[in-house]
Amino acid sequence: MSMKGGGIGNLMKQAQKMQENLQRAQEEIANLEVSGQAGGGLVNVVMTGRHEVRRINIDESVYDDREMVEDLVAAAFNDAVQKLEKVTQERMSGLAQGMGLPPGMKLPF
Repeated sequence: MSMKGGGIGNLMKQAQKMQENLQRAQEEIANLEVSGQAGGGLVNVVMTGRHEVRRINIDESVYDDREMVEDLVAAAFNDAVQKLEKVTQERMSGLAQGMGLPPGMKLPF
């Protein structure tokens, strides 16, 4: 029994391409920067796709209320994480569709 048309070889090439596309998407996400905000912009957090914080900006008008600053910083971090999750989900969903996977099928991460 011979496999004309490259059957298994073609399948292996497709699998390798899918792996390369997945790695590229993971790298793109890791290099992204998202901004999280709280208090109508009184606190801003910039985070990478690796969850590393690049910058935090706190409006000086809230400096004298420590509890409010702590709450706003936490809320800004949570906002950034949620935005990152959304971007990651959208990017992986697009990648899955490009691979011909059914909608809603999750990739391994």
